[in-house]
Amino acid sequence: MTIKLGYQIPNFTYPGVPVEELFDTVAAQAKEAEAAGFDTVLLMDHFYQLPGINTPENPMLEAYTTLGALASATSSVQLSTLVTGNTYRNPALLAKTVTTLDVVSKGRAVLGIGAGWFEREHHDYGFEFGTFSERFERLEEALSIITPMLRGEEPTVEGKWYTVRNAMNNPRIRETIPVLLGGGGEKKTFRLAAQYADHMNIICDLDELPRKLAALRQRCEEIGRDPATLAVSYHATVLAAETEAEGKELLDKVNPERRKRAVAGTPEQLAEGVQREILDRGVTGLTMNLLLNGHVPGVLTSVGNALAPLLRPAA
Repeated sequence: MTIKLGYQIPNFTYPGVPVEELFDTVAAQAKEAEAAGFDTVLLMDHFYQLPGINTPENPMLEAYTTLGALASATSSVQLSTLVTGNTYRNPALLAKTVTTLDVVSKGRAVLGIGAGWFEREHHDYGFEFGTFSERFERLEEALSIITPMLRGEEPTVEGKWYTVRNAMNNPRIRETIPVLLGGGGEKKTFRLAAQYADHMNIICDLDELPRKLAALRQRCEEIGRDPATLAVSYHATVLAAETEAEGKELLDKVNPERRKRAVAGTPEQLAEGVQREILDRGVTGLTMNLLLNGHVPGVLTSVGNALAPLLRPAA
């Protein structure tokens, strides 16, 4: 399993689109991404809109319900979250949920997972937040349950955080389901990726990427894993424009923190920027959002046409 070019949908605020047509707009993006050469469509796993994108009361669809619907709206793209907040679900239930998505989509599910971080959601919805260290303890324990269940095993775990007893997971249609970890933590996240994941999606500022890649290689080597067996992608905000000047204007509209992870410009400039800032540094895949205009028909097509050739395996 690998992600070469993934399209993340983080924003469900579409001017002029009523709620009853909201999913139609989401599905149209997934279909356009599929036709434009994207191999994966990803959703955020949140209940409120995130700071830096919009205000909390803005629309946010529940991820797995939406992915299940997208399974019927698409035919070839992989479907995942970027990423599931481990704290929001019992791990055995999460294994069942993603396996059901795999059955419904005929083998296109990917489990994207992370430790969870958005404290207000936890507070408002009544989920235990805990400390940073506790959330990573919970993630590791959850992975010790989830990954065997995805393989059809029946784990029994009496853990600090979770308990399962011979937890079955049927039906399944594949020997296993790929696991993707998302984040940028060089010690905890990268260690868990080296131990459990098929794919690591790195989230960091562009200028931090070489250091992150070196740290990820080190975590793999520490446990005797060949780093080449762990696929790696980078998550970017892509600002697609018709002119260079428009690209600069779009960049000014983005939260300052997101600018450090953004590539802006015309499709040709986007291709140059992705090649120089991301692929030339050793990353083999890209996940991206088109935060400001991904829902506008035609934008995904132009971006996909520009970027997909960069990420196709050599003939």
